[in-house]
Amino acid sequence: MTAELASIIDFIRYGASRFSEAGLTFGHSHDNPIDEATHLVLASLHLPPDIPPAYGAGKLTQAERERVLTLIERRVAERLPVAYLVGETWFAGMKFKSDRRALVPRSPIAELIESGFQPWLDHRNVESALDLCTGSGCIGIAMAEYNPGWQVDIVDISDDALSLARENIAFQHVEGRVEAVKSDLFDALHGRQYDLIVSNPPYVTEDEYAALPGEYSHEPKLGLTSGEDGLDICLRILDEAADYLTEDGLLIVEVGESEHALAALLPEVPFVWIEFKVGQMGIFALERRDLIEHAAAIHAAALARRA
Repeated sequence: MTAELASIIDFIRYGASRFSEAGLTFGHSHDNPIDEATHLVLASLHLPPDIPPAYGAGKLTQAERERVLTLIERRVAERLPVAYLVGETWFAGMKFKSDRRALVPRSPIAELIESGFQPWLDHRNVESALDLCTGSGCIGIAMAEYNPGWQVDIVDISDDALSLARENIAFQHVEGRVEAVKSDLFDALHGRQYDLIVSNPPYVTEDEYAALPGEYSHEPKLGLTSGEDGLDICLRILDEAADYLTEDGLLIVEVGESEHALAALLPEVPFVWIEFKVGQMGIFALERRDLIEHAAAIHAAALARRA
């Protein structure tokens, strides 16, 4: 039956049908089988995601047909995320290398980067920024690309993730403005301060991780889980961040579904939960002065995790 497939559109339609039939989970940059199939087909053909519609009628060579069909079947059989199959994905309008060394980029923080972090950075002079728990480096590298005047540090504890992040630094030609640093959160950053700290740390609970679909098993667990309620790493960030922020510095952290647990744990802390185009996505903004004002409560909560 696949012998009848000829054009790019044919293979996208076929891939989407196979993915739907197989009951795949879509959570790695895409939320539906058509976008997932489009990513797979176009990337495997070395084409950008925004090619004109007329190209959809283009015919595949025999070698291209075999390559695309093989990837479609691997996506179904192995439950591998498409980004890992094709070795690339898109974040904030930029292409990044992607493989099993780090999570597939998919944070809604991309929307903040594309909008210039407005209104959160209104009347702030940002010269230095930090991407904490950087993984593939996508957040920090995108911040540097969208803000040429910023110096950006990207930090991770994983050697594998940092090796991929450094490849992406070179891939995006931002070597002069982005530095990759191995650090357990802030431990290797003594003496450095930032006007903006952004973090998408691990925040999946152990129960949530156990229930995740097979696609997520291919990603490093280190980048996903953070204790019983998903807040172990977030609390460490809250406890230590003030020392690494400038006087008017801002902290932005993604905690996903752990938002409710965090608000209940620290009800007195004035987290501002950011609204995105699709609503709240479990991402808060917090001023340095608020971190200092509520330091005692934050420290107590963080210390309880280490006991």
